[in-house]
Amino acid sequence: MPAGQKPRPGRSRGKGVTAGSGGRNKRSLAGRGPTPKAEDRPYHKAHKAKQARQAQGGRRPSTNQRPPAGPEWVVGRNSVLEALQAEIPVKTAYVAEGADRDERLRDILKIAAARSMPLLEVTRAELDRLTGGAVHQAVALQLPAYEYLHPDDLLATALDTDNPVVVALDHINDPRNLGAIIRSAAAFGATGVVIPERRSAGMTAAAWKTSAGAAARIPVARATNLNRALQSFSKAGFTLAGLDAEGGTDIGSLPGASGPVLLVVGSEGSGLTRLAREACDHLVQIPIATEVESLNAGVAAGVALYEISRQR
Repeated sequence: MPAGQKPRPGRSRGKGVTAGSGGRNKRSLAGRGPTPKAEDRPYHKAHKAKQARQAQGGRRPSTNQRPPAGPEWVVGRNSVLEALQAEIPVKTAYVAEGADRDERLRDILKIAAARSMPLLEVTRAELDRLTGGAVHQAVALQLPAYEYLHPDDLLATALDTDNPVVVALDHINDPRNLGAIIRSAAAFGATGVVIPERRSAGMTAAAWKTSAGAAARIPVARATNLNRALQSFSKAGFTLAGLDAEGGTDIGSLPGASGPVLLVVGSEGSGLTRLAREACDHLVQIPIATEVESLNAGVAAGVALYEISRQR
């Protein structure tokens, strides 16, 4: 090292000796600890969401703005009024305190009074909670849970009927199609309808409305295993007829139409599943104009039920 030059920090002063700070910079080298969670940073949106949950008792605020899953709620003034006019069964009606009484709400209250319907007045916050944050417009209906039959019970009822007709739905997903088929089943004297428990529309408010009251007269059975239910009807002597656009039998000349018949209707998009097709005795088609690709499932079921009724 040249004479008069001071050693730079960190450079060796001699063998085994190194210059250092002597601990003077220890504080400046210390870390700040672990990074706080997003919800603990006041400037982060997660912190605001946490505060909102705490204000609501720890519940996460709803993001989809829909009522709880299932058929038990109808919300909004137009929907509620239409449901009451369609005579959908109602467990309880709810009205928010201080609701503006327009013509729709006055009609709702009149119908509720005429039907001696339980009517509860609650705060808007309570109605928000009950309906899962849906846009309820200060009024909502809670529907009773639909009481499905077991397929074996429907089969027993059908066997007590002369030449019964039952409709089985192979994964119909649109509740309006379900309601339309129930309406057609009632119109043409069917004993009941069978639906699968999974991947199928259930008895929602939309199905009730589309059935135009027929759902109160036609029992609906829900099968855990639809194919097993089809086999039970087949063993009981029913002719299983599956609606299929490429079926080899015209619905107007269905063999066995005068006896017990189980009409199987496939889904709106893919039609009958493989197992349902294999369970059927006949795959029947409805003759239509060549320029029309197919019929809606609800319409097709209505036409088929009419043809079976006509042949009798």
